[in-house]
Amino acid sequence: MRLPRPRTRPRSLAGQLFAMQVVLVAAVVAGCASFTYVSGSAQADRTAARQVRAVALAVADSPSVREAIRTPDPSAVLQPYAEKVRRDTGIAFVTIMSPDRVRWTHPDTDRIGETFLGHTAQALRGETFTETYTGTLGPSIRVVAPIRDGGRITGLVSAGITVERVSSQVRAQLGALGLAAGGALALGGVGTYVINARLRRHTHGMNAAELSRMHDYHQATLHAVREGLLMLDGQRRIALINDAGRELLGLPPGAVGRRVSDLELPPPLTGALLAAEERVDELHLTADRVIVVNTRPVVGGEQRGTVVTLRDHTELQALSGELDSERGFTQALRSQAHEAANRLHTVVSLIELGRAEEAVGFATAELELAQALTDRVVGAVGEPVLAALLLGKAAQANERGVELVLADDSLIDDGALPETLSPRDLVTILGNLIDNAVDAASEAATGPSPSGGVPGQRGPAAGRPGRARVTVTALADDGELLLRVADTGSGVDPGDAAQVFRRGWSTHGAGRGLGLALVQQAVHRGGGTVTLSGGPDGGAEFTVRLPLSPVPTPSASTHASKESTP
Repeated sequence: MRLPRPRTRPRSLAGQLFAMQVVLVAAVVAGCASFTYVSGSAQADRTAARQVRAVALAVADSPSVREAIRTPDPSAVLQPYAEKVRRDTGIAFVTIMSPDRVRWTHPDTDRIGETFLGHTAQALRGETFTETYTGTLGPSIRVVAPIRDGGRITGLVSAGITVERVSSQVRAQLGALGLAAGGALALGGVGTYVINARLRRHTHGMNAAELSRMHDYHQATLHAVREGLLMLDGQRRIALINDAGRELLGLPPGAVGRRVSDLELPPPLTGALLAAEERVDELHLTADRVIVVNTRPVVGGEQRGTVVTLRDHTELQALSGELDSERGFTQALRSQAHEAANRLHTVVSLIELGRAEEAVGFATAELELAQALTDRVVGAVGEPVLAALLLGKAAQANERGVELVLADDSLIDDGALPETLSPRDLVTILGNLIDNAVDAASEAATGPSPSGGVPGQRGPAAGRPGRARVTVTALADDGELLLRVADTGSGVDPGDAAQVFRRGWSTHGAGRGLGLALVQQAVHRGGGTVTLSGGPDGGAEFTVRLPLSPVPTPSASTHASKESTP
């Protein structure tokens, strides 16, 4: 059975560049060599022409030549003279002749007396000219000049150098040129090989198509992954960040190249990103989100940077809070069911004892007490989410011996809250504030509870006597939503007032202190403010103001105007 032929893998990018560079270097060297040869040949011809012209003019102007021409036998004097000049100058021949072209001198003495082969018309007119002509010695570059004696031309002189001698000189230069060109080609090839070997290491031997495909996959992966991915170089500058990472950190599109310390992130988050050691599943808060941060240094002989992954924990944290509230509601319902059973048994017992009127009075009083807060909440708060939250928290507070009171001036009509104000954020804000207030009021009345409820941001209990109470104000008026929660607890130490909204601050030990940080984050998303002051009953009072009309959040306006993080 014949196996199919494997597809030939394209040459790697480094190999392609190496082949292209070798061809380019060879072409450049060959072009330079050809240009040098052609220009050298032309230069050799011009040099030879200048040399023989100088010799011809010198001979034509020599007084001894003019005197020899006047003698009966010019050859006797001119032949030794011409040969001496020829040998001294290194040219091929020096021929002195009569105006009618009869040779008086020649390198071959047998040629003396013969007719000169070449043109003499211009010389007879008194001009010196250069030509290439094939004579008795072969093709030569020659100059013919007139010899003047007084005002008339008494002879002609032709000095020349053979083309073969000029070509041999050029060939000698060409050998040296070939050695230089070969050396340049070898040096260029070695340099190109070294460079491409380094390129091959960096590209891992991949070809251009593979690199292009990897880049496409790389870009698609960055945009597809919902988790944030951040890569920092050795100087802690952003080398790469995907869309999810920019969204989670609130960074503008041009964040690549900026230093982490210049991003105006919360200090704990900045410290985690700048840390040299590995960080695993650390929880950090930005102005709008709760994110889980993992960092891992990239080490290769020296620290080259850090890879950071970011996961959005905001929704999960909100769901955890809602789950805690549901658990509290369940416990409150169980307790109320137990209390209702006890009361029902009391009513039944009174009836069995024949005290029907007392049984009716007891049952009616319990019904009025239970219905009073419900009627008050439903009548004042038309927003179903807030009404349900208040009723549920009232049941929880009652189980802890705390009275939850809705202030008389509370009023929120149904539909008064805009769609841009998230119900989940409202639950986060009011739920955490009420939980903290109930916790503080309960501790102040009975001493610290073992569980403590939501992370406590209150000081130690003072053990104040009397009914513990939490007063809630919910008012939508003048274009803003006012939420105020006051308690009868021991209040907040003035020295801690600036720290209560910082994640991790708590009087209940490590691992607590997230509730008020989430409150501040939700208020920030809604474009509002949250303040802490002393309450009318001696405890703490938190006031939240949220705009009812849609306005850009501080983070959004920061993106639009400053292009920086919130």
